[in-house]
Amino acid sequence: MTTAERPSKNIQTLKMGVEGMDCGACALKIENALKRLPGVSDINVNYGTETLALNHDADQSSRQAIEDKIRSLGYTPRPLATEHADSTQSAERADRSWWQTRKGQLVVVSAILLAVATIVAWIAPDFSFFAYLAAAIIGLVPIARRAIAGAMSGTPFSIETLMSVAAAGAILIGATEEAAVVIFLFAVGELLENVAAGRARAGIQALIGLVPRSAQIEQDGEVLEVPVEQLRVGDVAVVRPGDRVPSDGKIIEGTSELDESPVTGESVPVLKTADAMVYAGSINGNGLLRISITKTAADNTIARIIHLVEEAQASKAPTARFIDQFAAYYTPASMAAAALIIIAPPLLFGADWGTWVYRGLATLLIACPCALVISTPAAIASGLAAGARRGLLIKGGAALETLGKIKTVAFDKTGTLTIGKPQVTDVVAIEGDDGEVLAKAAAVEQGSSHPLGFAIIAAARARSLAIPQAYGGASAVPGKAVVARLREGFISVGSPRYAAEFNLLPLSLEDAVQRLEAEGKTVVIVATKERALGLIALRDEPRPDAVAGISWLKTLGVKSIMLTGDNQRAGHAIASALGLDVRAELFPDAKLQAIAELMTAGPVAMVGDGINDAPALAASSVGIAMGGGTDVALETADAALLSNRVSGVAELVSLARATLSNIWQNIALALGLKAVFLITTLLGISSLWMAILADTGATVLVTANALRLLRFRPSAISSQEIA
Repeated sequence: MTTAERPSKNIQTLKMGVEGMDCGACALKIENALKRLPGVSDINVNYGTETLALNHDADQSSRQAIEDKIRSLGYTPRPLATEHADSTQSAERADRSWWQTRKGQLVVVSAILLAVATIVAWIAPDFSFFAYLAAAIIGLVPIARRAIAGAMSGTPFSIETLMSVAAAGAILIGATEEAAVVIFLFAVGELLENVAAGRARAGIQALIGLVPRSAQIEQDGEVLEVPVEQLRVGDVAVVRPGDRVPSDGKIIEGTSELDESPVTGESVPVLKTADAMVYAGSINGNGLLRISITKTAADNTIARIIHLVEEAQASKAPTARFIDQFAAYYTPASMAAAALIIIAPPLLFGADWGTWVYRGLATLLIACPCALVISTPAAIASGLAAGARRGLLIKGGAALETLGKIKTVAFDKTGTLTIGKPQVTDVVAIEGDDGEVLAKAAAVEQGSSHPLGFAIIAAARARSLAIPQAYGGASAVPGKAVVARLREGFISVGSPRYAAEFNLLPLSLEDAVQRLEAEGKTVVIVATKERALGLIALRDEPRPDAVAGISWLKTLGVKSIMLTGDNQRAGHAIASALGLDVRAELFPDAKLQAIAELMTAGPVAMVGDGINDAPALAASSVGIAMGGGTDVALETADAALLSNRVSGVAELVSLARATLSNIWQNIALALGLKAVFLITTLLGISSLWMAILADTGATVLVTANALRLLRFRPSAISSQEIA
């Protein structure tokens, strides 16, 4: 049995950092190279976080062999902080200044060589050719080495290949001065890409600094200071006024206002008291708090946001996938076109070989696809980072692109357009008194996860009523009722429609039901199998910014509609107050059908609480959860509004449209500059060093334009309306 056929027995998982990646082409180059190593599989390269994960058979390909292959491509492997004994040193390596990186050092060396050659040319003009020749060759060596390594590892048509051929050609025709300048400008362009990618990463990594390094916890009657990494679920942390909350938790004692802007993007402090949830990084305003830790430092809300956004940045948007596919054919086609420019005019028309070799080499430099390749991922990364800073969590470039094309937004009512904390407003009894009707309804709703159930139980407890015991638990009739067996028999708490199906709605209650529903209230009928016992009316108030949020969407040209299982009269009362359309009395399957119908007119976003609306969120073009930082909101939908503001939906659409616009601006800049320089080159106007500016200059413009998204703010008009 050969080595290749021998079963692997020493499979190991390897994770490491890879310094120097700044676009998808870098990740693809590394992936292609590692695929060729024996025993290496499941390769996952994330250029956004500069990390690599793979499985390898250590007997066939050691870690050292993998690292050597990465270095040969011009990148620097490094241990992740979790692998290194001193995480501080690892962080320092990750945050090194530009001149300490490989690409930065190439810029410095190229600049020095070019400066020395220029001085020599000025002092001794006869030696200028050889001075620039030395500068060009020394500067070209590392680029050519990377080109050869890439070609041998499955990426023959890399940017380094284009540069190496062009610079070598310039040297051969005696244009050594221009060759040296071209190499320097190429190194500058590569460095700028790296710096821009680092800026986009810093937009998210800055969130890490919002969580304190240490926490004050109670232990054996004393308050001790411990690193946040040592916090465990159940620890009691003491948070003083002015301190940041060390991790997610629940207040067990104290009252204070907290600034939750690191998580929600909402700078207005929120009053919190006992039993309220708090999030890591929140700033305690004015009261001492004792908090029971519910999440470790590695699993708190900010840590999960960072992880999810990094994953989102790694996933390619449709436009980015198209650009990558285009670039795969574009680069070899560009080399073929440059070769045609070199040989066609001299062979067909007897033109001067030297002139057209020069112009062909310039065309090769113009063809470098750096700016084009980074045009989309740079904008997507900046857009995702800008959203996270404002409490708008978008899980991928595909979701961001779809949000920018949304035609309709469908809202759930309870907990989305409304606060999600309905209160009992009326109790009407037919048999017994109001207290008995409310107590029996509370018994049926015990264990319910629905906001209406919580409200009924809370109202019964507020009146200090004795809640009967339910036997065997309750069963739900989806969208209609909850039924449980009490001592006197089965009791249902359901909609008037459910009661009417079994002829349990007497004429004496019908008028009351219509009157209460017309006031925007939700009515439930409490009944036995034979007769109604009474009704309970509840009302959930709209969110304070709901009217402004719907109005903002309207100004963006997006239609809003409310999909609710509530009754027609209550649904229309709330919808008319908020200024949107409504479809009421919808069962869960009817909601799915409604979304399918809406999608015939264009992409649809469904906004829900991330729990009861999971099927509808999944069926829509983009699912948006309003979850206030809960696990469900962060995990279930394509996007999450951590601030629980309806206006956040309009912010999402505005951000997505700004990102799409930025992408097309970047593509236009990248291709437009190339077109201009191609024409001037063919006309003999542009020199080699001007040709490289077609890509380096475009790279500067594209990265600067993409980074503008990090300063994204909603429109002033909309902000004033919401305020």
